[in-house]
Amino acid sequence: MRKALGSSLFLRDHMSLIKESIQLLRKEFVLELRQRDAIIGILLYVLSTVFIVYTSFIQEPGSVWNTLFWIIVLFASVNAIAKSFMQEAGNRQLYYYTLANPSAIILSKIVYNILLLLVLTFLSYGAFSLVAGNPVKNYQQFFIALFLGSIGFSITFTFVSAIASRARNSATLLAILGFPLVIPILMTLIKLSANSLGLMQDTAVWKDMLILLSIDAILISLAFVLFPFLWRD
Repeated sequence: MRKALGSSLFLRDHMSLIKESIQLLRKEFVLELRQRDAIIGILLYVLSTVFIVYTSFIQEPGSVWNTLFWIIVLFASVNAIAKSFMQEAGNRQLYYYTLANPSAIILSKIVYNILLLLVLTFLSYGAFSLVAGNPVKNYQQFFIALFLGSIGFSITFTFVSAIASRARNSATLLAILGFPLVIPILMTLIKLSANSLGLMQDTAVWKDMLILLSIDAILISLAFVLFPFLWRD
């Protein structure tokens, strides 16, 4: 009887968490659609960066293309995700604190930022391929790298944005905390994509993908463990 009751409470709590996450995820889309100027600004940032990089720096295909592509994705990630918690006013945060589970809040933010960054990443790839050529040879490996990289960047910058939003000099703190965390992800992504471009022959591709998955899993676990304490502060 106690076991059945415990299972019922466990299931009810998780269903409540999922419902709250879905509602908060819907709220993220509504807020983003209301800020159309921010969306347009992000898109213009991606396209203009691609054009400037192409006209100023590209001298040879392959390795330069690979490095510059991930630089574009990285800075698009910072600009798109850094505002996750910084755009939330103190009164709004207090309102969410009384209304929703902290785990549901961070989950909805992470899922929304993953979807947003996937769109921006594929847009960057399409624009960069249009103006600078498309040297990708193994599309399966390259798109897996895009997917895992978007998840890693999203989780990292979402959680760092939550920490930075509590500080006065939030932009500086975002850079200090974010870039050291994202360097292992970026280096692994460059290696994976270099292999998909045929710049190197690495037999440990799936091992690198497992490393990315492990980093993503560690980051999201830390976010779920630490965010409730940060939210209550």
